Amino acid sequence: MLCQSNDELKALVTEAKTCTKNGKVADYIPALGKANPNDLSIAIHYPDGRCISAGDIEKRITLQSISKVISLALVLMDRGLNYVFERVGMEPTGDPFNSIAKLETLAPGKPLNPMINAGALVVTHMIKGNTVTERFQRLLSFIQEMTNDSTMSYCEEVARSEFETAHLNRALCYFLKQHNILNEDVEQLMDLYTKQCAIEMNCLDLARIGVVFAMDGVDPLSGKQIMPTDVARICKTFMVTCGMYNASGEFAIKIGIPSKSGVSGGIMGAVPGRFGIGIFGPALDEKGNSIAGIKLLELLSKNYSLSMF
Repeated sequence: MLCQSNDELKALVTEAKTCTKNGKVADYIPALGKANPNDLSIAIHYPDGRCISAGDIEKRITLQSISKVISLALVLMDRGLNYVFERVGMEPTGDPFNSIAKLETLAPGKPLNPMINAGALVVTHMIKGNTVTERFQRLLSFIQEMTNDSTMSYCEEVARSEFETAHLNRALCYFLKQHNILNEDVEQLMDLYTKQCAIEMNCLDLARIGVVFAMDGVDPLSGKQIMPTDVARICKTFMVTCGMYNASGEFAIKIGIPSKSGVSGGIMGAVPGRFGIGIFGPALDEKGNSIAGIKLLELLSKNYSLSMF
């Protein structure tokens, strides 16, 4: 059985919203600190084009770490599996997403996976193009194709705020550069990466991207294969093993939906073969995931038997 109506979703949002008081917005990025911690919205996009939703659905959010899955899909198409995974690993980590520890102790300089910051920076470094503008435009065009919205752009205020405060990401870049994993100017890469993280959309758009991943890379509305099946499969696997930061194992057991979160409070879910989910709830738990968003997914997964396991 699937969730069929806006009213069903509205009841779940009301129930999950009680958790927001236990979370905190990501104020270490000043522009994200302005979010209302009580906001919560969800959209579910079905392959037949139906979309049900509840909450503050028109509120726009920046993708933040959700963009890591999309840039990974793009570089896998650009460079091929061997090239990408020679430079970034496939293993989950129990460490925080911005940790430098494993870079020093394992294969020097090779990030464990593309969903931690070090790995995502390596992936963004691989986006083809001669300038930051050209590379960013390629990623943005890919997202515009998946959402069927050519007006989609990024939030300059958030990008600037992240660029000015991204000292830890710069440290990761210099470490990677020392080990010849990166070979471009660090400020140039930070410019590209902070714009990537600041790409902005609402939860309806997020669900639309989710359904493309859920349907193995096919846009069900146009019938176009936007990414190869294998690329979509790899991305969904990373969403299961590493998509919810260092809470991914618990999330897989309790909820079992391939998902990727971001510190803006967004979560993109892809229920394989069934539908895409977009959630926005900026109050975060201590791992950096939307606290009410996770509660919402837990209720959905339980009520409608959505776990893939």
